[in-house]
Amino acid sequence: MSIKGKSSALLDYALITIGTLIMALGLIYFLEPYTIAPGGVTGLAIVINKVLGIPIDITNLAINIPLFILGLITLGGRFGLKTAYGTLMLSLFIRMFMILLGQNIVMVEDLLLASLYGGVLMGVGIGLVFRAGGTTGGTDLGAAILNKYFPHLGIPKMMMALDLVIVALAGIVNRKLETSLYSIIALYILVKIADFIVEDLSYGKAFFIISKESQTIGKQILTTLDRGVTVLKATGFYTGNDQDVLLCIVDRTQVTKLKNIVYDIDDSAFIMVTTVHEVLGEGFKKFV
Repeated sequence: MSIKGKSSALLDYALITIGTLIMALGLIYFLEPYTIAPGGVTGLAIVINKVLGIPIDITNLAINIPLFILGLITLGGRFGLKTAYGTLMLSLFIRMFMILLGQNIVMVEDLLLASLYGGVLMGVGIGLVFRAGGTTGGTDLGAAILNKYFPHLGIPKMMMALDLVIVALAGIVNRKLETSLYSIIALYILVKIADFIVEDLSYGKAFFIISKESQTIGKQILTTLDRGVTVLKATGFYTGNDQDVLLCIVDRTQVTKLKNIVYDIDDSAFIMVTTVHEVLGEGFKKFV
């Protein structure tokens, strides 16, 4: 392995370490005290802790280790060492905080704040782990295994189904509908924050522009915004006429400027704008 490869691997494991530490903080001090279970094996561990009193870290390992082994048998070695490392580190940090700081510390009295900030911490932690190419096991691994036998259902649907079952269980064992509702809030925030961390704010906007003045618009984009423009050849289905479609990707700060350029030249132009979640290449984020 090259020096660059070693440093990249070290950075990945550092991110997984930091991510699992943040997850453990969110679990122990915001979610677990109120039985808020935002899906996943960690959420199930909170439910089991409420019913049986088994520590969260023990349940996390007890479920994830067999899942990991089954994943290796069923899906091959694609989950690798990073998943094993993430699973072990999460349980280790949970145990560490329980020993050093105590498990019964309540950071906030308000359940809404607990679900909000617990979801944020979990989302940041999971986002860092995902960004490093790892996981902490859990429902994503379980859903991938089930998908092997039920391919028509799809992994995202299975993950959502498993998470919703765990969210419902939280309300049942706590005998409060509010617990399930707060768990859904935490789950939603967790997913959004994790996506935010993984995408790294590098998303842009893709413009598809149809206009009779496409040549003039393209030149103006090049000179004013210093952005590349691609001409796509298209044919109108109804008219049968050939038509140029301009494709241009800009960052968020240039969206309004590009719209103004188009409408100043042709106020009858047709524009379609879509979000591009990651843009790599000249003028945007470098591929590393």
